[in-house]
Amino acid sequence: MEDVEQQAHQRRGLDRNQSWVRVYAVALSTFSVVTTEMLPVGLMTPMAEALGTSVGVAGLTLSVPAILAALFAPIAVLAAGGMDRRCILAGLLLLLTIANVTSALAPTMGWLLAARVIVGFCMGGIWAIAGGLAPRLVSERSIGLATAIIFGGVAAASVLGVPIGAAIGDFAGWRAAFGAMAVFSALVLVVNLGTLPELPVSASVRVRQFRDQIVRLPIQLGLVTTFLFVAGHFMAYTFVRPLLQNTSGIGVEWIGVLLFAYGVAGIAGNFLCGNVVSRHTGGALIAIAVALTTTISGFALLGDTPMGGTLILVLWGIAYGGVSVGLQTWMMKAAPSAIEVATALFVSTFNIGIALGSLAGGQIVDRFDLPTNLLSAAVLPALGLLFAVAIHRHAASIANRPTAAPATSR
Repeated sequence: MEDVEQQAHQRRGLDRNQSWVRVYAVALSTFSVVTTEMLPVGLMTPMAEALGTSVGVAGLTLSVPAILAALFAPIAVLAAGGMDRRCILAGLLLLLTIANVTSALAPTMGWLLAARVIVGFCMGGIWAIAGGLAPRLVSERSIGLATAIIFGGVAAASVLGVPIGAAIGDFAGWRAAFGAMAVFSALVLVVNLGTLPELPVSASVRVRQFRDQIVRLPIQLGLVTTFLFVAGHFMAYTFVRPLLQNTSGIGVEWIGVLLFAYGVAGIAGNFLCGNVVSRHTGGALIAIAVALTTTISGFALLGDTPMGGTLILVLWGIAYGGVSVGLQTWMMKAAPSAIEVATALFVSTFNIGIALGSLAGGQIVDRFDLPTNLLSAAVLPALGLLFAVAIHRHAASIANRPTAAPATSR
């Protein structure tokens, strides 16, 4: 009897371990696609030089896929219908591999932008579909942690994708960075096919559900805050490499190291925010707004030396590291019964922020200069502070509402 119980216990342990392997496989998918999206940030200057264009035009390699991701995220959730989610993820990862190969071989900016169009479709689809998979992979009590890990792939990619790409680019050229991501995406595809079970769905998301959610005040506050934080960040961060080289006077050999330091700082910010955001969501978002405004504007004022630029870059990484987990937590709280819909809206807004922020930044950099762009970018998270305060007050009002007294029997 003891042997039977022991074997049953071991099987349950193996099942739990297998469930978490699947969660990490999905997290690798989000990490892969967001890292691919972020690669041009650390490669902007050498790409522009190699393809004979300006840094502002090269910024389109970030804004174009972001725009398409914003359009495709809700469409992917609607079009997926009853299709097996495992098949959808596999198909999108295959497209992502092809897009990276095409980017590595692109002879002109036109070819590179065409490849980045494919990245946009993959970005919207993978992020939106993956966001709703946690309840399908783990037990109910583990859904929160599994969701955090899946979205952790997004957070890690946002802060590590740039330094990884920059380091590979400095060592072997910007084309090698895209080639490396093609290999990595292919490996992630194999991992997903080897670990994920079939993931059919019993009900499809309808347009009505998007309409019902987008008119709700908590969702609207989250989406506006998301746009202002992300657009302000990417107005400035898209051009972090020329900022470090031209404004701070840092040698090219140190760029990869400093961007990696930014990534480590971002991971630290992610965990710092993650430790408090579930209990103090509004307060965490207020702190992020203040930190982003301070670091972005501070770079324009104090980042004109190697020491100043390095210090502010690290603080900037800590500030931005909390953005994804903070905003994602609020969106899940705002729509606990429609997480897939809220995730798709969040992904769309996030990528609209990336697209418009990097596009506006490119225009300002080309027409004025880098410090002017920094000061302009800082205005957006400053405005976001107002909405973060509104979120804090809204959450507090809900928490302070009196609950109905329980009925008593007579």
